Amino acid sequence: MNSVVAGITYRAVLGRRRVLLLILLPAVLIGLAILLRAVGSTDERAAVTLMQVYAIGTMLPLLGLIAGTGTIAPEIDDGTIIHLLSKPISRPVIATTKFAVAASLLAVFAAVPTFVAGYILLRGEAGIAAGFALGSLVGGVAYAAVFLLLGVITRHAVTVGIIYAVVWENLVGGYVPGARNFSIQQWAQTFAAEISTSDFFKATVSMGFAVPAVVIVTVGAVVWAGQRLRSLSLTGDE
Repeated sequence: MNSVVAGITYRAVLGRRRVLLLILLPAVLIGLAILLRAVGSTDERAAVTLMQVYAIGTMLPLLGLIAGTGTIAPEIDDGTIIHLLSKPISRPVIATTKFAVAASLLAVFAAVPTFVAGYILLRGEAGIAAGFALGSLVGGVAYAAVFLLLGVITRHAVTVGIIYAVVWENLVGGYVPGARNFSIQQWAQTFAAEISTSDFFKATVSMGFAVPAVVIVTVGAVVWAGQRLRSLSLTGDE
């Protein structure tokens, strides 16, 4: 990891309009938790539904898309990546650094708010707050790697990412039994279920599959992104 590249990336991502979405999406989650608490709908079923449908099912992939593509796609689009690639820095190191930045942003804007929302609803009951926070963290790491890779291999990363998140993760991965094994969202819920003891929440993917899947996808995507950066010429053409 390169601290200079990390600093530049943080400033670039947090200095654009996308930071508003990084703040807005978790703010909505916390707002919904406060609303449910205020009206007395703080049973386990309501909390689990909010965590599954919004925190893991909607907020996490969108934040992953914003953070993952935002660390590198804009630089490739406007050509400023060439200045970075011209420096004596290994391209795999650049990819790894960009990934670390994206993953850390997801830890702050996804995992922490998920824990806060869960705690507002049920405190530490049934391990829902801690479980879904862990799921958000693990899922966020995988999303950061996948969307970083998309930002490197296509100039339509946001469009492709939205299609992936909506069609594959929410529709195919959410409702087709066999496809669930290949859904980051489902892997995140598996990790959440390891801590949560709620009777209203059961994982559909085994831990024995989810752990190696997260590792393979994350490492594979970051390595691929680093290799893909090697093919970018200093003239800005791929």
